[in-house]
Amino acid sequence: MTPCTAHRNPYMTGMRCIRCNSLFPVDDYFEGCPDCRSAGWPASVAPAYDDAVFNSKQWENWLAYSGGSVLGEGETPLVRLRALAQRIGVGSLSAKHEGANPTGSHKDRMSAFVVHRAREVGATTLAAASSGNAGVSLAAYAASAGLGCVIVTTPDMSANWRRAAEMHGAQIIATATSAERWLLVSEKARSGAWYPVTNYVTPPVGSNPFGVDGYRAIAYELFAQSGAHQPTDIVVPTSRGDIIWGIAQGYADLRSAGLLKVLPKVHAVEPFPRITRVLAGADMRETFAGSSAVVSIDGATVTFQAVEALRMTGGTAVAVGDKQVQADQIELARAGLYLELSSVAALSGLKQLLHAGAVSREANAVIVVTSHGYKEDAHYERPLEPVSLRSM
Repeated sequence: MTPCTAHRNPYMTGMRCIRCNSLFPVDDYFEGCPDCRSAGWPASVAPAYDDAVFNSKQWENWLAYSGGSVLGEGETPLVRLRALAQRIGVGSLSAKHEGANPTGSHKDRMSAFVVHRAREVGATTLAAASSGNAGVSLAAYAASAGLGCVIVTTPDMSANWRRAAEMHGAQIIATATSAERWLLVSEKARSGAWYPVTNYVTPPVGSNPFGVDGYRAIAYELFAQSGAHQPTDIVVPTSRGDIIWGIAQGYADLRSAGLLKVLPKVHAVEPFPRITRVLAGADMRETFAGSSAVVSIDGATVTFQAVEALRMTGGTAVAVGDKQVQADQIELARAGLYLELSSVAALSGLKQLLHAGAVSREANAVIVVTSHGYKEDAHYERPLEPVSLRSM
């Protein structure tokens, strides 16, 4: 099976550093901007486009690759949560439901564009350091394109995610620690054996820049779905910032195209203070210790792109605790959305932002929910006991 025919955007002029603005030829800069890395300030690059790209009013033509979806990713629903909005005290609340993508997470948008780029450059084996959504998504999309896939994980990888990746034909390699995952991917990427999708350098940059470009479409879809009732605040679960940067840049594109005058504030939610500490003055290149049950967005590092997304839109960051997220998982489920804990963190963060006054009580808020809850392992202390029909 092969994916749809995709074409690289003819208006792409190069790869631009999101920190120093240097423009480089179109190529794979897996380790970010060469200049910033040499200066000790790692930063991602992103595809740069001639302004003429915005002459097309079809936003699909603004992205790195066009030609249709691979497995049906994108165009995810915007779910109105009226009763919940009333309950938490905000003017309007919706959820951009990325769990509706083919493998159940936002990662499918990135995987689709990575497949397009890999086919263009003749790569044969895709690789990711992942223990969850990214690995499963990449495995599915590599399979659809007839490409090899290696997922480098740790021994405690969830059985649900492992089985899904293996069903798609991916090779699973476990290293003793998370840090060793990056070392292995780094070695194989630099040798040319694997085409990397996720970051592998320390301090980190974002994921494959062609893949990250696909997240800009979330902003375009939100704009189209919202009509005259545009969001004022968008709350995004954040680890290394691929999705939040894509959303922020997508809205900047809409403003550049003359379709939007005021950007919504894009806010980051994290499971323990990392970005919040950087915003308070900590060095972005430090490591920030913490642990959380919200495993899909944990990790001890911060990227420039995550901080830049907040600067671009005037947003902020907030850290949420496990107990609050676990309670909010039930609240969202009772509203009809059963979501992975990392997705639920967006609601927990919004509540904190409302309480702190960082988001107005009159706001039109959107929470970006990145994955459904069926992927999480369920544990029960006692099994179900069959009832006697006579007792009913």
